[in-house]
Amino acid sequence: MSNKLVLSFLAVVMLMAIRPFALHAQEYRVEHGDSLWKIAHDFEVSVTELYELNKLDSPQIFPGQVLQVEEEEVIHQIERGDTLYALAIEYEVTILDLMNWNDLDTDLIIVGDELTIYPNAEAVNADVTSENTESTSATSQAQSSQNTEPNEQQSNRKTMNMTATAYTAECDGCSGITYTGLNLNEDRHKKVIAVDPNVIPLGTRVHVEGYGEAIAGDIGSAIKGNKIDIHVPTKDEAFSWGVREVAVTILD
Repeated sequence: MSNKLVLSFLAVVMLMAIRPFALHAQEYRVEHGDSLWKIAHDFEVSVTELYELNKLDSPQIFPGQVLQVEEEEVIHQIERGDTLYALAIEYEVTILDLMNWNDLDTDLIIVGDELTIYPNAEAVNADVTSENTESTSATSQAQSSQNTEPNEQQSNRKTMNMTATAYTAECDGCSGITYTGLNLNEDRHKKVIAVDPNVIPLGTRVHVEGYGEAIAGDIGSAIKGNKIDIHVPTKDEAFSWGVREVAVTILD
C-alpha cells in the first residue's frame, strides 16, 4: 500500500472519528467556553433543571459533552374516547400537567387535536398560585379531577357510572335558557349537565369524568335514568364528545 493511500485512509478514519452525530432537538453539544449557567440562559431553563435532566453531581462540563436541555416530548393525537384523566394515567403524569403544557382552560379535549406530553417530567405542584383567574379556575378543576387520595369526605360521596352525551346552546333558534333558568348564551363555557331529576336532583353539584365540576341545571326528554347531557361551547365539541361512559360523582 502506498504512503499516499495510507494517508488517505487515515484521513477518512479521522474524519469519521470527529464527525458529529445528529442531535435531537432537546440536546446540545457543549462547546469551549460554555458553562451550565450560560447554557441554562441560552435555552431559558434553570441550572437545576440541567442538573436533573442530565443527572449531574457537579457543575463541571467539557467540550463535546451532549446535554439534555429540555424534556423529551410525545405528541398524542386525541382519539374518540380519550379523556385527560385516562391520558394522565397512560403517560403517568397529572391532569394539571396536561392542562399546563397545552394551555387548556378546561379538561375538555377535541378529537383530532394534538396534545404535547412530557412523560418524564416532574409533576406540577398543584398548590402553586396561578397568575390569573382563568388559570386558577383551570387549576381548581384539574385538582378536583386528579385528587385520588381517599379521605373520609370522598369515601362518603356517591359515584355512578352513566352514559354521557353533549349539547350546546350554539344553535339557530336555541334560547340557551336551561330548565332552572341558567342562560348558557351569556356564558358558553358554563359547566352544566342535563339530568333525570329522579336520579340526580336539579341544583346538585357533581364531578363528571373528562368534563369536570358542573351543576345539574337542565333536563331533557331523552335524559332518563343513568344518562346525562353535558353542555359544551360549540357544535364541534358536542360532536367530538359523542357518547361516553363516565363516572359521575355527587359533590353536594
